[in-house]
Amino acid sequence: MATANKNLSDYDKNSIPSAKDFRFGIVVSEWNSTITEGLYQGAYDALIDCGARAENILRQNVPGSFELINGCKHMQAQNVDAVIAIGSVIQGETKHFDFVCQGVTLGIKDLNVLHHTPVIFCVLTDNTMQQAIDRSGGKHGNKGTEAAIAAIKMADLRSH
Repeated sequence: MATANKNLSDYDKNSIPSAKDFRFGIVVSEWNSTITEGLYQGAYDALIDCGARAENILRQNVPGSFELINGCKHMQAQNVDAVIAIGSVIQGETKHFDFVCQGVTLGIKDLNVLHHTPVIFCVLTDNTMQQAIDRSGGKHGNKGTEAAIAAIKMADLRSH
């Protein structure tokens, strides 16, 4: 397990560029909202902690993880320096999990290839609700925090 010995919320603030001059878009899936709201809070708090101004953090909700692609494409047009896609897909009894995960992954990859504004993948693809809880503010920290740090670094890279 990749997160077994890692807290997703740990970062060295001194090694991260200041976020004060950047604008961020966060697109949040409403599906599994207990999880996605935790991820959003982790991302938002980390951006603020690293100097982002609240008025420079834009949020857009979409119905589910599959809709993150379109939401992120829309957000890229909002003059932001980086976008964070937040979702949670939990394995069920059918193949739906596989199709949604693959579609979202490829869609976000395509946005990164086709456009200049980076889109950070913060979509949990867990086998159980407990795994999602553990990664959205639970015992493994918060993947939203990790995504925010990646967004700051990519915004900084884009600015050079």
